[in-house]
Amino acid sequence: MPSSSSRRSFLKTAFGGACAAVLTGCDRLSNTQWFPKILGTGEQLNRSAQRSITSRKSMAQEFTDADLSPEFRSNGTDNPDDPAYRALAANQFADWSLRVDGLVNQPSDFTLARLRAMRSRTQITRHDCVEGWSAIGKWTGVPLSDVLAVVQPHAGARYAVFHCADVMDDGARYYESVDLDDAYHPQTILAYALNGRALPIANGAPLRVRIERQLGYKMAKYIMRIELVESFHTIADGQGGYWEDRGYEWYAGI
Repeated sequence: MPSSSSRRSFLKTAFGGACAAVLTGCDRLSNTQWFPKILGTGEQLNRSAQRSITSRKSMAQEFTDADLSPEFRSNGTDNPDDPAYRALAANQFADWSLRVDGLVNQPSDFTLARLRAMRSRTQITRHDCVEGWSAIGKWTGVPLSDVLAVVQPHAGARYAVFHCADVMDDGARYYESVDLDDAYHPQTILAYALNGRALPIANGAPLRVRIERQLGYKMAKYIMRIELVESFHTIADGQGGYWEDRGYEWYAGI
């Protein structure tokens, strides 16, 4: 049976090729009413097959300090061109806070100091990007499950939506989402440090999410707010993420 790393490499290569085909050859089809429904059905079947093969609770491979990449590249935006974000960065994020709300009993704001005072987890993992590169980094942050324990999600909450500071070239603001299975996974952390130092701006300062069993575009950077929702389709009629709205699969895990 193929190893977890070889399966992940295969899925990354196949997924990248599939996305390229969709983005370059299916523009007209994506504007019809019927074709997106077919794609959605295919994704549901893909997700069901994946869940039958691997447990959602299985752990991503972790490495040692000797395995760290010399440089951890920046994926996507490397410095948000947003005035409010730039002002926060100029003050070293002293005035930044994370808002967690939506379908929760206790909407709360978390400063960096508050997050750093909570239980932390450090993990050395590999980041796989659909652009074809990988890097191994040491991430430190607070488990998302601990933040959720503070805000107490409603029974009807099914997804965590990450709203970010970066505005993309087309004017849309970046966002991502995961279901609560991944939100409560022990390796899903809100990372504020990389390789023992404060998270650099290029890598998502002051806070990014690490969802270690999924591909890189799911790991939103520059997080400003986490919203608990019943359906991510209520987010500007979106498909669960910036790239998902443009043809990528919502579930990019192994």
